[in-house]
Amino acid sequence: MADNMIEESDYYPDKEDMEWGYEEGVEWGLLFPEANGEYQSPINLNSREARYDPTLLQVRLSPNYVVCRDCEVINDGHTVRILLRSKSVVTGGPLPRDHEYELHEVRFHWGRENQRGSEHTVNFKAFPMELHLIHWNTTLYSSIDEALGKRNGILIIALFVQIGKEHLGLKAITEILQDIQYKIEEFRRLRSHVKGAELPEGSDGLLGDNFRPTQPLSDRVIRAAFQ
Repeated sequence: MADNMIEESDYYPDKEDMEWGYEEGVEWGLLFPEANGEYQSPINLNSREARYDPTLLQVRLSPNYVVCRDCEVINDGHTVRILLRSKSVVTGGPLPRDHEYELHEVRFHWGRENQRGSEHTVNFKAFPMELHLIHWNTTLYSSIDEALGKRNGILIIALFVQIGKEHLGLKAITEILQDIQYKIEEFRRLRSHVKGAELPEGSDGLLGDNFRPTQPLSDRVIRAAFQ
C-alpha cells in the first residue's frame, strides 16, 4: 500500500475536547456519541479488497505547502500538535473540483514500541508512527469550526512513518516541522503530565500509544491508484 492516504470520517476529536484518552479498553462511542456513526476511522486497509481506480491519477493531488516560520508546537498531554500560521493548501486529486483545502494543523500518533503506533493498519500491520495533516475547505466555509462535521468540510491526509532515513516524499512536510526533533525516540521522551504532578499508581507519565482502535469498514470501498 502507499505511504499516505486521504480520509473522511464522521467525527474527529476537536481540540476543545478535554476528557478523552487512548487507554486500553476505552470505548470511544461511550465518550463521544458523535463517534457512533458507521463511517469512522481509523480502519484496516486490506490490499486484496482495495478497488483499483485509474481515474485517481488523472488529476494528481497538488499540495502547495510552504515552510512555516510561525508555528506553535503543543504537547497537550495526549498528542503533539503543530498549529500553522503560514497558509499551505492542497487541491486536485479526488477532492471536489476547484475546491481548496488549507492546512490547519499536524497531529502525531505513535507507539511506545516500533511494532505499533499508527492508527490505520495495512493488512493488519501497524507502523511506528502516523501523522495527520488536517485541512479545511476554504472554498465552502469561512473557518475550520464551521467546516467541522460538514460535507466536504475536512480533509485529513494520513502519512505512515517508518524508522530509518528521511523519506524524500516527506521532505516538504519535515521542512515545516523545524520546531520539533523528528525521531521516534524523541517523541517517546514526551510526558503526558505537567512537571511536578503526582502520577496515578502504575503510570510512568510517558506519552505514547496515543492511537485509536481500528473501526469496521461498513459499506465503504477503499480505492487504490495502483495495482
